[in-house]
Amino acid sequence: MVDIRSRRIEMGLRLRDLAEQVAVSESELSRWERGFALPCHASFEALSRILEVGVDDIVNAQQQHAERAIPGEGYTTRLQETNGVSPRRQAIASGKRKVLDLFCGCGGFSHGFEQTGDFQVTCGLDLMGDRIETFRLNHHAAATIQQDIRRISLEEVDRVSESPDLVIGGPPCQGFSSIRPFRDCSRDDPRNNLFESFAWLVAELRPRWFVLENVVGLLSHRRGESFATLVESFEEAGYVTDWRVINAANFGLPQNRERLIVVGNREGRRFEWPLPTHETEHRSMAGPGSRRLVVDPLFHSPLEPALTVMDAIHDLPPVDAGEGASHYLDVTPTEYEREMRAGCTTLTLHRSTNHTKRMLEIIRAAGSNRAALPKGLTNSGFSSCYSRLAADRPAVTLTVNFVHPASNKCIHPVQDRALTPREGARLQGFPDLFGFAGSRTSIVKQIGNAVPPLLGQVIAESLSAQW
Repeated sequence: MVDIRSRRIEMGLRLRDLAEQVAVSESELSRWERGFALPCHASFEALSRILEVGVDDIVNAQQQHAERAIPGEGYTTRLQETNGVSPRRQAIASGKRKVLDLFCGCGGFSHGFEQTGDFQVTCGLDLMGDRIETFRLNHHAAATIQQDIRRISLEEVDRVSESPDLVIGGPPCQGFSSIRPFRDCSRDDPRNNLFESFAWLVAELRPRWFVLENVVGLLSHRRGESFATLVESFEEAGYVTDWRVINAANFGLPQNRERLIVVGNREGRRFEWPLPTHETEHRSMAGPGSRRLVVDPLFHSPLEPALTVMDAIHDLPPVDAGEGASHYLDVTPTEYEREMRAGCTTLTLHRSTNHTKRMLEIIRAAGSNRAALPKGLTNSGFSSCYSRLAADRPAVTLTVNFVHPASNKCIHPVQDRALTPREGARLQGFPDLFGFAGSRTSIVKQIGNAVPPLLGQVIAESLSAQW
């Protein structure tokens, strides 16, 4: 077994070079190397390929390295930032179904539930302070808990969340490294990971429904063993469980973004999944037997074409690298743009990254993939790096680095720069009035990490119909 840093040095790779090839920031890679965080499954696979070592070998080596990591940085630093419970700023409306959002992030997923008018989020829990602050800006009737889910008491969650009818959440993918069945662990077991803590809270709070969302890579982790164990845990807790892989572009988002959605009910009812409304050409990340949510054209009317990048951002004014704008273009907005603006009169977050001269040279020559660049212009990177989004197609899946072309496909279709935070928010389906807290870097990460509100709304509407 060999850890990431040892193998990188052995191969003569710089931290910057490896970070570019794995499509993460240098600081994130540094955290992995120092043992303060573990890569997700997709990143482990990329590291295995680049460093030419087996996936299991590098996973085991990093897990051992993480156990020996010196406290005081990385995740342990985040724990020191926790500030407990913040009260709600307005009363919970009567007659609405109460939602507890675990790993709430900036609140995109739960925002979609509230958009239906049938649900109200009463509590959000997350470890990250800037995420909690954004969540509070947009969910006035929700109390918040900034704490490690493994350290919070059941009594406190139950008290603050007002006995939820529905629990939703998306544990970070680092959490599925060692999922174990309920029979092999207890609530107070210090080895519990984030998925187990989510499952335990669902089992103890006993909401009528739960919805778990996650990366598609969970399905293939340990050849499906981890996911099977997770489903088994919910079923042992008395929930009838079903799951699908959903591409948000099939429901009107201008971005091909697949998520694994798991829904459970404690009254023995199986969830009836919504039918796609739009069609898109997309190479799925899910393998055979993945239960992708699609429709058979032989038995359904033709679907609407997927929304495109320019359907979402054509009313935003051109800006050069390092510059910004605060007014919308005087053009007729598309239906999607009208929904995103919803009466908003001041444009925010529309400022481009101040690219270096070298990066601008690359951007001006960029095409549909890295291979379109002249030879020698770049030395490393995935095929999707340093490339332009197509104007007439949905965007590819946004990442937390969508303002940096070295990390993923995020160059504007016609302008010589990467996307602005506002353009990223539009492609993720965040309304222009949705408030974001934190630095520009933090806001970009919040947007890129979020579950599109549209997915929350689609699931919520189906739940309401079956409640």
